[in-house]
Amino acid sequence: MSAVLVINSGSSSLKYQLIEMATESVLASGLVERIGEKVASTKHEVSGESHKRDLPVATMTEAFTAMVAAFDAHGPSLTEFPPVVVGHRVVHGGKRFFGATIVNDLVKINIDDLAELAPLHNPANLQGIDAAELVFPGVPQVAVFDTAFHATLPAAAYTYAIDAEIAEKNRVRKYGFHGTSHKFVSEAAAEFLARPLSELKMIVLHLGNGASACAVDGGISVDTSMGLTPLEGLVMGTRSGDLDPAVLIYLNRKAGLGFAELDTLLNRSSGLRGMTGRGDMRDVVAAADAGDEAAIVGLSVYLHRLKHYVGAYLAGLGGADVIVFTAGVGENSPAVRAGALEGLEFLGIRIDPERNASPERGPRRISADDSAIAVLVVPTNEELEIARQALAAV
Repeated sequence: MSAVLVINSGSSSLKYQLIEMATESVLASGLVERIGEKVASTKHEVSGESHKRDLPVATMTEAFTAMVAAFDAHGPSLTEFPPVVVGHRVVHGGKRFFGATIVNDLVKINIDDLAELAPLHNPANLQGIDAAELVFPGVPQVAVFDTAFHATLPAAAYTYAIDAEIAEKNRVRKYGFHGTSHKFVSEAAAEFLARPLSELKMIVLHLGNGASACAVDGGISVDTSMGLTPLEGLVMGTRSGDLDPAVLIYLNRKAGLGFAELDTLLNRSSGLRGMTGRGDMRDVVAAADAGDEAAIVGLSVYLHRLKHYVGAYLAGLGGADVIVFTAGVGENSPAVRAGALEGLEFLGIRIDPERNASPERGPRRISADDSAIAVLVVPTNEELEIARQALAAV
């Protein structure tokens, strides 16, 4: 049996899944968090049971050791299911990495160099790779980049209209993120419709606490809403999304906000939380339904931005065959799905209210039978996508 260990290493956390690839089933998953604090917590889930433990974990290597100890104590045995490859989520691949890449010293140097574009993520991702090499010697390590799916963007989509020399020198351009999700979901949508992916024009809406839209033409990303960083684009849980850049200059001059304060404002204190005081879409919808004015306005801003991108991508693609909702909000909020497409009936987009409100899980159609564009809900599975790409790379 071929098992792949999928790793998502953060600045103070380690998430993992062991996936058996013949059936693409999850054998075990877990989380080590609060790495580097006085006491860390671990959770290992296997066969429907969750095993938790608190213990000191000072480094990422110690987090990997704790993970292996959890496998030894609760299964499955890593001797019986040895990983043939370890797949790592790496956030930023710049314009250097176009797909899953077997890690060597040069790849690590490049991941480190790209850390200036993702200072909160790439260094932590690299720590996970280093730790995995120590704990699993001889096992191939593969980096799967969030940005890689968007490496196909045309210049018209990725170029910012600033001084070209400054942009080139400082690597300023649109890169896009959530690439593993957009790739997985677009392929799953084509499979659900029993149509070749190469024939489909598709808009994928990955709506979670972080959110992005992607225009996919024949399986190729041709536009996406996130940019140089994951801040651009849609309104998110705590991020502003699109903003007049002069707002930052104005707030610096008028309110005396420095770069650090502006960074915190836009990434942690904006979006739904900034407008409504609530960062969870479920709370925002409930408050709006109850008549809370801030929630009503905040939700309308969220949906207005979402509809804006749907319209832009319909124009860019020259029409679409499919619109797909995915991720936490996209998969679970009928109100957001309906609101995002409300008023687009003139384009032949029609949601079936009963299908949209159904608690059914799994890939499903929520558009009416006479809708010119199929509207689907497709659960994402970024871990499985990383495992697939990692295995294919070796």
